[in-house]
Amino acid sequence: MEGTEEDRLTETATRIFAELGYDGTSLQMIADAAGIDLDTVHRVAATKADLYRIVMRCADEAEETALREALAGFTPDRRGIMLLADAYLDFYASHPQILALWQHRWMGDAADLPDLEEVYTKPLSRDIADTVRGLVPPDVDPDYLIWSVVWCVYGFLTGGVVRSGPDEPPRRHTPSTAPCPHDDVAGFRAFLHTMLDHMFTPLPRPPA
Repeated sequence: MEGTEEDRLTETATRIFAELGYDGTSLQMIADAAGIDLDTVHRVAATKADLYRIVMRCADEAEETALREALAGFTPDRRGIMLLADAYLDFYASHPQILALWQHRWMGDAADLPDLEEVYTKPLSRDIADTVRGLVPPDVDPDYLIWSVVWCVYGFLTGGVVRSGPDEPPRRHTPSTAPCPHDDVAGFRAFLHTMLDHMFTPLPRPPA
């Protein structure tokens, strides 16, 4: 139910794990931030690892909903490819905490819970790769292609881009300046589409 102590605990744990990482967080910190006692926490999750798994499962379910919807409407043409890429970019642009959770893991956080990528990341990435496998040229590995999009989106949303026009000083978007400026997202989206156009050449275009 919305607004329950369990909801508040999960939301708070997501925020703190995203900010500090699993290794830098304690159950007491989460309980204090959520305004509940440890006994209540333990009724939801016996250990910090259990609570972390709940958070990561919720994060995965949110991503699955967004990407499975895009996969369900996929068409084997340029439009389908771009809509799938846009769905991924838009999901992480609007869910910075989930992005941060995975970013912490990429840096070695929660190393004692090594199976989450196998449980959550692998099935979806495999299904997306299988969806586009017949569309890529023979010299393009679909798995590397899918992960190239992941790496680009993560890199842009967490590190941004140094831009220096004739009338503006260099500036760098970082998570601390979130939300990411609309113009930056639009520019990155255009680049992402161009990159995919090149990677999928010669992908047939739908008639005008």
